[in-house]
Amino acid sequence: MSERIPSIKVIAAHGSTILKEGLSICFYMRCSHRELGPLISQALKTYLQAVGRQALTWYPDMEGEWRELDDASLESAHRELLTSQAPYIELRDSYGSLVDFQFLYRGVDLGSPESRRAPGLHACAVSFWLPAHFLQSQGSGPFRELALSLAKLLPFNSGHAGPSFHAWLGMEDLMQHMFQLGLRHPGMDVPDEHNNAYSVGEKVQGVHWMNFLGPPVLEALGGPSALAARLQTPGTSVQALGEGRAVVTLGPEPDAGDTKEGRVLPAHRELARILEPWFAAREVSRPYRDNEALRRWERRFLD
Repeated sequence: MSERIPSIKVIAAHGSTILKEGLSICFYMRCSHRELGPLISQALKTYLQAVGRQALTWYPDMEGEWRELDDASLESAHRELLTSQAPYIELRDSYGSLVDFQFLYRGVDLGSPESRRAPGLHACAVSFWLPAHFLQSQGSGPFRELALSLAKLLPFNSGHAGPSFHAWLGMEDLMQHMFQLGLRHPGMDVPDEHNNAYSVGEKVQGVHWMNFLGPPVLEALGGPSALAARLQTPGTSVQALGEGRAVVTLGPEPDAGDTKEGRVLPAHRELARILEPWFAAREVSRPYRDNEALRRWERRFLD
C-alpha cells in the first residue's frame, strides 16, 4: 500500500469492519438521467474491464434483499440504466462485510417536482470504489488511467478521484468519526454520493488528488490555461479534456496527508483557495443534524 495513504480500520462491537481506507472515483452531472443512460452503462463496463468482472458480485433487489449478481442480473442493471427515468443502482463485492469494490449510481430527473423544489441543487452522481492495495499491486498509473477513461465518457460538471474512506454509509456516528479523521488526513474523501446528488448541482465537492472541472466552473476560471497559470505548487498539472473540461492532478501520487506529521498538502490548499467560490455545501442534504464537524472538514484546506 502507498505510504501516503494511512492504514485505517474501525471494527464494530459485533466484530465487523465498518471503516477502512480505500480509493474512489466520482462524477456529478447536472442533467436528467435520460440524457446519460448509455454513457453510464458504458462507464460500468469500463470499470469492470479495469477491475475484473468478479469484483462485483452482489446487488439489492426491490425489497432490499441482497442477491447474487450473475450475468443475467448484471444485464438487467444495464437495461435499467437504459430505460428507467431516475434509477438507483448499487453493485458491490460483498453484502455482509465492508466492500472493496462498489459501483453506485443515483440518477435524477430535473423535471420532477422534487428537483424543481430544489433549483440548481440536483445532479446525477456516479462513483466507483477500489481498495487502497490496488496501488500496491498496480501502481497509481492504472488508477489514474481508469479515472481519465471514465471522465472522457461522461459529460461531467465536476468530479474527483483519490484516497477515500470506505465505510458503512448512513451511520451518523461513523460519519462524524470520518469527519474528524479527515481533519488529520485531509486528502481522504468522506463518501456520501447518494446525498451529494441532492446538493452539488454544478458546483464542486471539495479538493482531491484528481479534480475534474467542467462547465460552468472551468469557464468562470478562464479555461485550462488560465487555471494552470494560477497554480504554482510543483507537481500540479492541468490537462485539458475537451468540450470545456479539464483535470487538475495534485502531484504524481495520491496523498492522504497527515497534519500530525506536517504533511498539510500545500497543492490542495492552493487549489482550494481558487475553487472556494464554487464549493458545494453538503449541509443542504443533511438537515436536522449536528453539522459542525462537517463544516470544519469541508474547510480543512481553507482555515
